[in-house]
Amino acid sequence: MTAVEICLDDLSGITVAERAGADRVELCASLGEGGITPSIGTVAVALRTATTIGVNVLVRHRPGDFVYTQAEVDAMVADIRAIAQLPNPAGVALGFVLGALNADGSIDVESTARMVAAAAGAPVTFHKAFDQAPDLPAALDDAIGLGVRRILTSGGASTAIDGAETLAELVVRARGRVGILAGGGVRPGNVAEIVRRTGVTEVHLRAGTAVPSAARAAGGAATVYDSGFRMVTSAEIVRDVLRQLGRDGRDGRVARDGGAARDGGVAA
Repeated sequence: MTAVEICLDDLSGITVAERAGADRVELCASLGEGGITPSIGTVAVALRTATTIGVNVLVRHRPGDFVYTQAEVDAMVADIRAIAQLPNPAGVALGFVLGALNADGSIDVESTARMVAAAAGAPVTFHKAFDQAPDLPAALDDAIGLGVRRILTSGGASTAIDGAETLAELVVRARGRVGILAGGGVRPGNVAEIVRRTGVTEVHLRAGTAVPSAARAAGGAATVYDSGFRMVTSAEIVRDVLRQLGRDGRDGRVARDGGAARDGGVAA
């Protein structure tokens, strides 16, 4: 069975994704900029909201490149430790999504290792910065050596469907050591083909839909801060993805440890 992870930055989306039958959410802030670390308050409320669905938290200090200063890595380590200490009333699976690169695009093993260590055994996903590596097989081996649970990737292409051949090669190389989470342009219309062509057991997408902003609905005018709409998580899209994968959303979640067993931005 294929696990489904929904990337979101709307708190209401956690309940939407959970009720629709998704297995995990990746909680972010500012998905319009590719995603950054959500506030500690956002994560705290997310953990109070989730009852069964796994919650993976993106740890990315800022938009832009993934070549970090010592101070930026220190900040991300502090974020991981603070998030790990938050109350988790339902005991939902909590994981982290992180990564750092060297200037040449290779994995910054030292900085990433510090963040993995701060996670203290919680499942870790290396995010789509992986796709910037000039040598994906070497980057895969580096990530495995770091002890991450999975790698979010589109096979180095702009979308998972375009990178399907490379994704299939990564799945073969990774099998039994790390999971390959296919992300990047995953939609109901192509998710079954991506799984069939690559052999991945996990997919990742932003199931977003635009809704009018409350201010516009109340008669307010669009401003530099409010375009008149915002993106929220769509239960219909989540359910459609599950249907395309032969799941009806009521068959239970794939795993309780943050994702399946090992086999657009950073977040989407």
